[in-house]
Amino acid sequence: MKMVLQRVASARVEVDGAVVGAIGQGLLVLLGIAEGDSEADIRWGVEKVRELRIFSDSEGKFNLSLSEIGGEALVVSQFTLLGDARKGRRPSFAKAARPEEATPLYDLFVELLRQGGTKTETGIFGARMQVHLVNDGPVTLVVEK
Repeated sequence: MKMVLQRVASARVEVDGAVVGAIGQGLLVLLGIAEGDSEADIRWGVEKVRELRIFSDSEGKFNLSLSEIGGEALVVSQFTLLGDARKGRRPSFAKAARPEEATPLYDLFVELLRQGGTKTETGIFGARMQVHLVNDGPVTLVVEK
């Protein structure tokens, strides 16, 4: 699993010109599920998203987590995070999970965030999406399991 976490003031995702998910302050989570990822990996990722201290406290230090600020999450599937461009001119996506394996894990990721009390919006798995965000900081982290 690979995630790109972007701290945002707001974010939204559109499909065919229609907004399908939008959040205020929180995290945009670009989620790539790898072949062989398990439910345990998904649970680890959800915990990381909810508890990683990347929001500023009153002194401007990274001391607060998404759950502590009551922030929201916008989760967008992105298999291209698992692309390998070391050889040739076309990336290989051989390490990305196939849709039939990735879809239930993506759905579980979203459901676990919601069950944990995080307001969570999504894109549409497998759709061509346009993601709009106001990156706060900017703060962007790549997290891998």
